[in-house]
Amino acid sequence: MKKNSRAVKIGGAILAAIVGLLILFALFDWNMLKPYINRKVSETTGREFAIQGNLDVKFHRGLDSETGWRRYVPRPYVSAEDIRMSNPAWSTVGRQMASAKKVDMGFRILPLLGKEFVITDLRLAEPNVALQRRKDGSNSWTLKDNGPSEWEVDIQRLAFASGTLRYLDEAIGLDLNAQAKSINGNTTPAAPGAQPYGLAFTLGGRYNKAPVTGGGKAGAVLTLTGSDITFPVEANADLGGNRISVKGTLSDPKSLSGMDLQLKLAGPSMADLYPLTGVLLPSTPPYETHGRLLGEKNDANAWTFTYQKFSGKVGASDIAGTLAYSQRKPRPLLRGELTSQQLRLADLGPSVGADTGAGTKQAGKVKAPPAGKALPVNEFNTAKWGALDADVKFTGKRIVRTNDIPLENLVADLHMKDKVLKLTPLSFGMAGGKVTSNISLDGRDKAIDAQARVAARHLKINRLFPKLESMRGSFGEINGDAALAGRGNTVASMLATSNGELNAVVTEGSVSQFILELAGLNVANAVFVKVFGDKQINMNCLAAEAAVRNGRANVQRFVLDTDEAVVDVSGYVDLAQEQLNLDVRPKTKGTRIFSLRTPLYAKGTFADPDVGPYKGPLALKAGAAIALGAVSPLAAVLPLVNVSKVPDTNCKAAIAEAEKAPQVRELPKSVGKK
Repeated sequence: MKKNSRAVKIGGAILAAIVGLLILFALFDWNMLKPYINRKVSETTGREFAIQGNLDVKFHRGLDSETGWRRYVPRPYVSAEDIRMSNPAWSTVGRQMASAKKVDMGFRILPLLGKEFVITDLRLAEPNVALQRRKDGSNSWTLKDNGPSEWEVDIQRLAFASGTLRYLDEAIGLDLNAQAKSINGNTTPAAPGAQPYGLAFTLGGRYNKAPVTGGGKAGAVLTLTGSDITFPVEANADLGGNRISVKGTLSDPKSLSGMDLQLKLAGPSMADLYPLTGVLLPSTPPYETHGRLLGEKNDANAWTFTYQKFSGKVGASDIAGTLAYSQRKPRPLLRGELTSQQLRLADLGPSVGADTGAGTKQAGKVKAPPAGKALPVNEFNTAKWGALDADVKFTGKRIVRTNDIPLENLVADLHMKDKVLKLTPLSFGMAGGKVTSNISLDGRDKAIDAQARVAARHLKINRLFPKLESMRGSFGEINGDAALAGRGNTVASMLATSNGELNAVVTEGSVSQFILELAGLNVANAVFVKVFGDKQINMNCLAAEAAVRNGRANVQRFVLDTDEAVVDVSGYVDLAQEQLNLDVRPKTKGTRIFSLRTPLYAKGTFADPDVGPYKGPLALKAGAAIALGAVSPLAAVLPLVNVSKVPDTNCKAAIAEAEKAPQVRELPKSVGKK
């Protein structure tokens, strides 16, 4: 009996102590602690912190959502009114970084003994947040660094009914405002297993001086106690013409370990997504895509975002595929495959700094070449090349272009690593054959070191001119190679500084007699062929070689040998000045009557070429014919009769020389640098 009596007394004493503590908590004026709390938080964070309203502590039992004994154990709830934390002195978005009309916070007592602060319930009334990031990367939300803390903070449930957010990012030109309000009576789940929508929000502000509009809805309560918890979100925004729409769920909001969203993107150029997403993409015409965005975070807290099975349009071209963006060191990795069933070649223009068709101009972003020039002069921005590595394969099934020669089956394997961009290979079908190139652009220096090797195989002569009726009966294949190296940050400057070699051969085939006769200005024969029918002339060979030095391609050999004539070409093509200076000299292998044969020229600029016969020799023939005609009408024909006979070309030797692999000389370091 004595032992039982003693136990009752001890139990009663403990109960009395607990009741006493509860009474003390209830009667204690917690506002007396505000100066101490304000001072300690301000010292710890390096920011001015203040609880300006009432501070109180009460005890409540656990949440209904909890299970087991914790649900019935009373825990303290801190209620503080009018809380504020200041921004740094340099901030322009407002004096306060964060404020709330009222904060209610419940926490557990026992974990405090192990330096663990477990917040079971955090409720914010009308929170207002103003954040800012400067151009140098510094921001307003990084607080005083006090070194690693022994305490761990665990927030299990967060809720708020309404609030505002302002975010100013000077680095990308974004000034965003968001306002959130409760959705009363909305109990429709966003997705199976997700909580109902509870908040509606609107977006406003400016992005690169253009208006920002949008809005959406989300769950009102973030339950942060399980990895199987999903949080619904639905939003759309227009940021300066870049339209973004998402709908889906976030998994495990506590650590945000995953996401599953339906994503729609649209805008004037994919390159504009870089400031918003950090994903480096090329300049494009206006685009729109839709697909599924999956996000997963690994044990190292690194994300992998997969834009899965998306489809859409870029300019007038369709596009589909899957891209994955993985956070890793030292650079993120973008990998995937893209396919276009019908690719408009003009839609690729902006990616190399060219405006190649209607609808491809990027609101002045694609710089037009100077007057009289044709090569692209827009600079590649290599400063961004270090933003990521990439392994992306692009396939274009059918290529639509304005010129007559059809292209098809474009394949580009793009690799970016440590600011070196490689296309290995870049290939496409052309005129029944295939063109394969390997291109390297090294952006690690101020000026890009560019190298290209190109091989053309089995290009059909008759398919090079599909709309020219006289060429339809021709046959034969062209094979060629090129190797070039240049330096510069534009296509124009790379070609202007280029060195290398080019060659092409046709071992056998045929060509339209009408084309040859017109090339030689054999008027009578050309008219006869056109009226009474064309025929194919056997082509014994074609061999062409050119050496490129400092941007000038000098023709070292160009000979076309047929059963009827030999055509030689000499001169140069100046890639730096974008000028032509070529002589075309046809020589007959037999007699031609009424021949006005004279050397042809190709001069002028790339933008305005001038092709035609030299007028001097033509005038001499015409003058001689007129003078002799005064003596005798038959004598007037003599200057128009061509009786010369050129010997056959040694085709075997010419082809052997032209088939040698082209070489590239190393560029001096000073070339292309300013």
